[in-house]
Amino acid sequence: MVEIVPYQQTWPEEFRVIGARLRQALGPLALRIDHIGSTSIPGTAAKDVIDIQVTTASLDEPLSSAMSSIGYVRLEGFADHRPPDSYGPKSDWAKWFFLPPPGQRKTHVHVRVQGAANQRYPILFRDYLRAHPATAQAYVELKRRLAQHLADPDTYADVKDPAVDLIYLAAEEWAAAGGWQFGPPDA
Repeated sequence: MVEIVPYQQTWPEEFRVIGARLRQALGPLALRIDHIGSTSIPGTAAKDVIDIQVTTASLDEPLSSAMSSIGYVRLEGFADHRPPDSYGPKSDWAKWFFLPPPGQRKTHVHVRVQGAANQRYPILFRDYLRAHPATAQAYVELKRRLAQHLADPDTYADVKDPAVDLIYLAAEEWAAAGGWQFGPPDA
């Protein structure tokens, strides 16, 4: 079952603690560490999972070993959903996905390559929703209804992806019109 919970004031601090641990373990392997997903958008209800993006120069063994050394478990076979306007090779949507060590709060760590289309997507999406609270609340309502009415919770992300794409396409227009750029990393 997918559960959407009200915004928790503790989410930013929980990210800071986990982000600092990742920064210490990964050092220069992590070019950026960012709080992404709905828990990174103030006032937004979400699944109680801290999503983190680690940006790296490449998906290679030193990073995987560093993550394993602090207890993260890599799950195989993950790639990101491609929005309708995507271009470039399939490799632009490759990622590594890690679950947290035992005893740590529920966290999803997405490792993506700097400059790849999928590395930009979640940060632009987050920044757009932070700047457009009414859109963020409409997105929350969609997630609540999906969580309540989906017979198979494993399809939650697949059903949600087209709506996320609609927001992302608007975010791309917003970025182009306003000159959006990456801000500093969160950790």
